[in-house]
Amino acid sequence: MPDLPSPANLLGCHALVWAGGLSPDDIERAVVRTAAAGFGLLEFSLHDSTNLDTAATRALLAEHGLAVACSRGLAFDADISSEDPAVVERGAQLLRDSVEVVAGLGGTMLAGALYSALGKYSAPLTAGGRANVVRVLRETAQEARGRGITLGLEICNRYETNVVNTAHDALRLADDVGEDNLVIHLDTYHMNIEEDDLVRPVYEVGDRLGYVHVGENHRGYLGSGHLDFPAFFHALLDIGYTGPITFESFSSAVVSRGLSNDLAIWRNLWDDGEDLAAHARRFVGDHLLAASHASQRR
Repeated sequence: MPDLPSPANLLGCHALVWAGGLSPDDIERAVVRTAAAGFGLLEFSLHDSTNLDTAATRALLAEHGLAVACSRGLAFDADISSEDPAVVERGAQLLRDSVEVVAGLGGTMLAGALYSALGKYSAPLTAGGRANVVRVLRETAQEARGRGITLGLEICNRYETNVVNTAHDALRLADDVGEDNLVIHLDTYHMNIEEDDLVRPVYEVGDRLGYVHVGENHRGYLGSGHLDFPAFFHALLDIGYTGPITFESFSSAVVSRGLSNDLAIWRNLWDDGEDLAAHARRFVGDHLLAASHASQRR
């Protein structure tokens, strides 16, 4: 393994850098290559969870010394922000099933767009729909607490949800849910679309930040776009964030067709996941250490 900077935060890699699904072959490829690239955590999207061998995956993660986190969005026919009770219940069941998967893997974090379908809505969120979100998230958080699991509300852009688009939205929702194992999940890709900058939301969320995704404005190689990563990492250091920081990048060369459509991944931003991940691991580690050194000089 190359000599890599070792920041205090646990650095992770999204499994979709390596494989589009959760078949045994996909899992082995993702686990082995994530560890080889120097990450300490692997994140799985649960869009393909019916194909996941939970026990075998947990054993493989342990063999390679990796922690695990899971993420997911819901579907329009299983959307807890709907006003249709049957649709809401299907979404609630997906969340219950997801908590079970995370527990089976030995994980402690279920993050993502847990509050709605992942896709463009044609109208604003209704009051009734928001009330359903609050109720189901409260019930899910209470169940998750009993399994030692934290829920992370990922703030996504307006083209992927109408429920939570800014840090302010997420904090209001978390306050209304009122469960202490519900934290905020920031993602630089979405922040670039919805927030004024990458710094103020970090300070606004403060000690309620529990999970972080780093991704470029175009979801390609870190540093090849226009995002102000130095300012973002300095802000994380200033609030004393010690949680996971996970690299997320998608290319139609890897992501499954269904998820590619959901996320509007229409082009190949990269073909070589190993080079992409190795670059990301060094990029994040270097920036965190640089921020730390700058803070010590102040």
